[in-house]
Amino acid sequence: MSEITVLGIFVADISFSGHKIPSIGETILGKKYNVGPGGKGCNQAIAISRLGGKTNFISKIGKDSYGELALKTLEKNKISTKNVIQDSNQQTGVAGILVDQNTGKNAINVIVGAPSSLKVNEIEKQIDLIKSSKIFLTQLEVPKDVTLHCLKTAKESGCITILNPAPASEISKDYYSNIDYFTPNETEAEFYTGVKISNQRDAKKAADKLINLGIKKVVITLGEKGLFYFDGKEEIYLKASNVKAVDTTGAGDAFNGALAFSLSKEKPIKECLKLANKVAGLSTLKLGAGDAMPFIGDLD
Repeated sequence: MSEITVLGIFVADISFSGHKIPSIGETILGKKYNVGPGGKGCNQAIAISRLGGKTNFISKIGKDSYGELALKTLEKNKISTKNVIQDSNQQTGVAGILVDQNTGKNAINVIVGAPSSLKVNEIEKQIDLIKSSKIFLTQLEVPKDVTLHCLKTAKESGCITILNPAPASEISKDYYSNIDYFTPNETEAEFYTGVKISNQRDAKKAADKLINLGIKKVVITLGEKGLFYFDGKEEIYLKASNVKAVDTTGAGDAFNGALAFSLSKEKPIKECLKLANKVAGLSTLKLGAGDAMPFIGDLD
């Protein structure tokens, strides 16, 4: 039995590093580019696997060269490919990422490709996998009806559910009652609550609103300011790891993967958050997303 099942997308990340992120109409000469694995779900599955977690990845890709990259990436990271649907009529997704080499900050355009055509009836055999997992982790990059169906199934089967609401978009009320852990970053938290977050007090205000929607536990990641956790009673604030970021792409995925991994080991919440925080920080030390996910050995 896999302890953690991740539903999400794979995309080939093509990242361009330069002295700034160009503004509209501007051309800059960058320093280097990188083609590697990405997509929130795939990055999160890699993060879990590299920490030593048993994970399954449910997704859909095309039968093309980027699809080959997806299968190779999963195999290399000891993640089974048997729950990845290949469709020759669809393209594997791609993300164009512009990285500011001075700060590691980025701007991203994702073309989802094949997973945008994913339907509930296509993943019937993967549903059993979710039912037998300890933890189910997903995002908002596959069609919402599929995501909700899987969250409900996971919840009914006694799984711990984690929704990383990225990219932020409207979700219906029945989502909230099927989520144990809701893990937005500050921008996403503002989208769902209308609260602009610039400090711990704002984070608490936003978390309060989310708890009132029916979510059980909220973790708001605050970039270089750290993170804020609230479950209606306990409040935890942690500062970010002190690292010189090269590329922050995928840091949120490293965080979510590590959080799922720690929760599967039934560690106390503060310990889970500390590990996830550390893993997120380490992931920013390399260019790229999936390939930048740290290994358990890097934690020392």
